[in-house]
Amino acid sequence: MTANGPSRLSVPLWPLPLLAAAMPFVVGHLAWWLSLRDGLIPSCNLYWDGCVSISRAARYGVGNHLFRMVMLPCATVQALCWLAATLWLRRETGAAMRVLPWLGLAAAVFLAMYATFLGTEGRAYEAMRRYGINLYFGLTYLALLSVLRVLSRPPVRDRAYVPLLVVALGFMALGLASVALRYALDDPALLDRWENLLEWHLGLWLTAMFAVLAWRWWGERVGLSR
Repeated sequence: MTANGPSRLSVPLWPLPLLAAAMPFVVGHLAWWLSLRDGLIPSCNLYWDGCVSISRAARYGVGNHLFRMVMLPCATVQALCWLAATLWLRRETGAAMRVLPWLGLAAAVFLAMYATFLGTEGRAYEAMRRYGINLYFGLTYLALLSVLRVLSRPPVRDRAYVPLLVVALGFMALGLASVALRYALDDPALLDRWENLLEWHLGLWLTAMFAVLAWRWWGERVGLSR
């Protein structure tokens, strides 16, 4: 793996996080549009009104098939992205990073589980979808914290540290808001709308996280030497 002007043929790694950011963002909104077009969900501003969750937007019809078709390979791409991050940090800092690839792999498995059972009926399937997406977000956040812990080490912080820290704080703020709303709101319908809204915003922060890695690796010319 090399960073600055490799002399040997190198395969760039920045497309991995770029795909990890773009695939869920594009397919989530496309599935929403298809479901809206087919009259399966109400029309609203996803980031303001919260009338529909990501899961509901991609639960039925053509949007469901497209979402599952894209998100399953996306899980693989994200797992590879965390593996690439492990190699990058190991080269740059010498950190062992033994936990990071396993966190990334586990997150990818739960994302695949969520996508596989999206659109299926029954309590067992609903539980697998719910636990799948919650564990995916949780494990992804832990992977991000692992990266930040290494990037923050002296003597010099990596320039990706600050934008990734902003993403981590955004994740935390949304998580705390979600917990607070469960105690503050008694109306189930209003709570559902707020949770839907927070879910879409969480997706934006997830996109930003992988986009930062893509920007950093592109600028640093990070690649696998052959």
